[in-house]
Amino acid sequence: MAVPKRKTTPSKRNMRRAHDRLSTPTFIEDADSGELRRPHHIDLKTGVYRGRQILEPKD
Repeated sequence: MAVPKRKTTPSKRNMRRAHDRLSTPTFIEDADSGELRRPHHIDLKTGVYRGRQILEPKD
């Protein structure tokens, strides 16, 4: 079984863990309604995706 030859320093350990954080979700302003929505997602308020009506709009 492999055993580390040296103890990993806190600096190296933290550098390895630097990519484990959660990223904040991205929002864009919808060109038609002006509402914030996630990119590549259906606008749930209007039901439009890429210029096509996909869902019935909410009342």
